[in-house]
Amino acid sequence: MNHTTQSKFSVKDLVLIGMFAAFMAVVSQLAIPMPTGVPVTIQVFGVALIGAILGAKRGTMAVIIYILIGAVGAPVFANFQGDLQVITSTAGGYIIGWPFMAALSGIRPNFQNQKTSLAVNLVFALIGLAIVEGIGALQWAFLTQGDLKPIILYSFTAFIPKDIVITILAVMIGRPLRKYVS
Repeated sequence: MNHTTQSKFSVKDLVLIGMFAAFMAVVSQLAIPMPTGVPVTIQVFGVALIGAILGAKRGTMAVIIYILIGAVGAPVFANFQGDLQVITSTAGGYIIGWPFMAALSGIRPNFQNQKTSLAVNLVFALIGLAIVEGIGALQWAFLTQGDLKPIILYSFTAFIPKDIVITILAVMIGRPLRKYVS
């Protein structure tokens, strides 16, 4: 029986996935440590930008590769941290949500009206952000055995307004760059 297999990713795809996983490692170092254990970062900018540029499939894979590299101990997470303990910490839920955000930011609506396509793309990216914030808050509350309400209130002051702005910026920057990696 002659059985040939075909890779789901081309060499170009693999190079782009690796490059953007490395990009995510660099973006992750732009962080302000907080006493809560969850740093203020622009990582969601990186995640949304990766999805917007690479598309759902390649963008999600780049973010997953980045997470796996950090999980095995490479210091690629915020503040040069790396290990599975980061993912299982109070900040880990946010990391777990990133592949969902990359996938949703990478959905490429193709309406005749470009403004409609942009609006739908932004809505998907913001839904991805909501998933990140939701998983992050739930894990944080679970691990601290705390009430979810103060965590959500803290998130609405420390993270969410900034994250909405940088998610929108990432999609608006990433959309025109798509043509260079397609």
